[in-house]
Amino acid sequence: MVIAVFDIGGTSIKYGLVDEKGTIMMERSFPTYAHLGGETIVRNVIRTGQDLQDAWPMDGISISTAGQIDNKEGTVVHATDTIPGYTGTRIKDVVQDATGLPVTVENDVNCTALGEYWMGAAQQSKHFLCVTVGTGIGGALFVNGELYTGAHFSAGEIGHMNLYPNGKSCPCGSAGCWERYASSSALSNMIAETYGETMNLIDFFDRLRADDATGWTLFRRWVDDVTTGLMSLVHTLDPELIVIGGGISAQGDFLLEPIRSALMDKVMPNYARHLDVTMAHFYNQANLLGAAKHFLNENQ
Repeated sequence: MVIAVFDIGGTSIKYGLVDEKGTIMMERSFPTYAHLGGETIVRNVIRTGQDLQDAWPMDGISISTAGQIDNKEGTVVHATDTIPGYTGTRIKDVVQDATGLPVTVENDVNCTALGEYWMGAAQQSKHFLCVTVGTGIGGALFVNGELYTGAHFSAGEIGHMNLYPNGKSCPCGSAGCWERYASSSALSNMIAETYGETMNLIDFFDRLRADDATGWTLFRRWVDDVTTGLMSLVHTLDPELIVIGGGISAQGDFLLEPIRSALMDKVMPNYARHLDVTMAHFYNQANLLGAAKHFLNENQ
């Protein structure tokens, strides 16, 4: 079985072909142009899917996407204005009608978790939390080896836990949300405020490796906010494993060890004894693998 997989993000749409064994047979990407809205995004996915149909034998299409997703109907339950007009989009029906292929749709962080559970860092875990740190913070929860999506397909919006009451305003309409302090974009904002210049995170981590004292002070403050949020999640959910994904996870152990150390100091001892923290193994490919796994789960 060969599945065409798409991962719709705010900046780019990654796509590829994955077989039933989890082999990524090809992988490419193109810009999302999110500001053009959900209808344009879906149209571009359809066009690319049809091109793949012409070149490859395919058994179906599976889509990982930002937004709260009804993974049975393949509909966007809710999305922010990052992708205008996306809420209510019937992705599954529209793509299925255009291509004639079976289609599945799932939330992107849920796909990260599915990919890591299938092939990556969470293969041995039945109870784990996947946290993606990027422009915002997303979450996905596995319970007894099953993805938990909540009563209305909206579980996992952990980035909107309140960290500081009456804090920084958030696009969700609230203030003081965790992702306003602990996301990679929040770290970038802290860097710009501290150094008086914009700096990409790769350059910032290079400064940390060179023992930049100012950078380390800033970084420890960010890690404190990251782990304060994680502490609340550990005490609430009691996972055996936390998998950290998103673009920042490319920093590997250099980022992992400060987070793990600070978190273990914060949680109650009985949680710390049974908790592990790791980085996602597949980085940008986890969502593609997870989309394929979701398709297989729905069609086998």
